Amino acid sequence: MNKVWLITGASSGFGRAIAEAALAAGDVVVGAARRPQALDDLVAAHPGRVEALRLDVADTGAAEAAVRDVVARHGRIDVLVNNAGRTHVGAFEETTEDELRALFDVHVFGPAALTRAVLPHMRERRSGAIVQMSSMGGQMSFAGFSAYSATKFALEGMSEGLADEVAEFGVKVLIVEPGAFRTGLFETGRAGTSADSGVYGKVSRTRGVVAGGDGTQPGDPAKAAALILAALDAEHTPLRLPLGDDGVSAVLGHLDQVRDEVVAWEKRTRDTGFDD
Repeated sequence: MNKVWLITGASSGFGRAIAEAALAAGDVVVGAARRPQALDDLVAAHPGRVEALRLDVADTGAAEAAVRDVVARHGRIDVLVNNAGRTHVGAFEETTEDELRALFDVHVFGPAALTRAVLPHMRERRSGAIVQMSSMGGQMSFAGFSAYSATKFALEGMSEGLADEVAEFGVKVLIVEPGAFRTGLFETGRAGTSADSGVYGKVSRTRGVVAGGDGTQPGDPAKAAALILAALDAEHTPLRLPLGDDGVSAVLGHLDQVRDEVVAWEKRTRDTGFDD
């Protein structure tokens, strides 16, 4: 049976690539975007199999109605892809509360609302998949990305617990952790930035990398999308799927670093219980 996909941020980047891969597989796509007209060409190219939906994921109150309407029209949602998002660069000290809350709205509370909305339908059917588009920054971070990574760490922690809860109902959870892919995430005007005092030199260097990185990222979104579909179709879908040579290396390197630090203090940290 062909799947019905609900993909947020479907007008560009990974969302667009996943939509195109799903359509190539013969599936039906409901692409959600703040500007649904950006999907007009996809709708025209695949009559009857693509629907553009106006949705701002930060408006969590709209999630339930959006899901209810899609289910009413298509009968079900087989795959929810929480993809909508943006990058943000800034020193932690210089990131305002409003900036941090806005990032959490898009990367955590928005996906949470949509996930809660689709779960009753998936549980009832004992089938479905939720794809959480995280980042290699969901497992590690560095200067300039403290706020961005905070949201992705939160998304991953939420999703790991969720995966354990819904597995018995036949629902899969896939956390995708891309490295640098050519998605437009770093486009001028789309990359959020906090005020820069110049105090943090490492953050200034990160700003430079982001500002000059658009269009040169090594990752191919189409290949990433194909692998996401393959992972969902696998008998044993992984919980986490790092993507790109840089993403895989960063995640593995970070895991090695964490292990080394835990082992270095292991004897003393284990010996912190009450003396019998």
